[in-house]
Amino acid sequence: MSAPRSVRFDEAVLARLDRYVREHPGSSSSSVVNMFIDESLRSYEHPGVVFRSGPTGRRATLASGPDIWEIIAALHAVRAETPELEGEDLANEIGAVTGLGRDGVATALRYYAAYPDEIDERIEANREAAEREERLWQAEQDLLRRRGA
Repeated sequence: MSAPRSVRFDEAVLARLDRYVREHPGSSSSSVVNMFIDESLRSYEHPGVVFRSGPTGRRATLASGPDIWEIIAALHAVRAETPELEGEDLANEIGAVTGLGRDGVATALRYYAAYPDEIDERIEANREAAEREERLWQAEQDLLRRRGA
């Protein structure tokens, strides 16, 4: 649920906001302001987390590392492979798999604890995209084999 607020912006900020909205069809000043304020507050609550744009939209990442969803996907993979690991041993293994230090792993885990649905949805969307691309690649290979036969 949203609630109206009166907020005053500097002219230079408004100009950049207007430019951003023009460059991102389908967005509005309200949606963009909401998104950036939410992201800024999340970054404030979780130091070391920033947001980046990409082909699948904006996503939470470590400032100096991978996307949060990638670290959590590694967590799920490590748990599936070695379910007996827990605590520091589990965190150390996630660090070994991802190449992150303990602080990076802790930052990702803390963010995931706060926003599990966001990260789980990103993991699922990426899994579906990978499966779709695999099917398309396989269909392309089938087409190439038939033509050569």
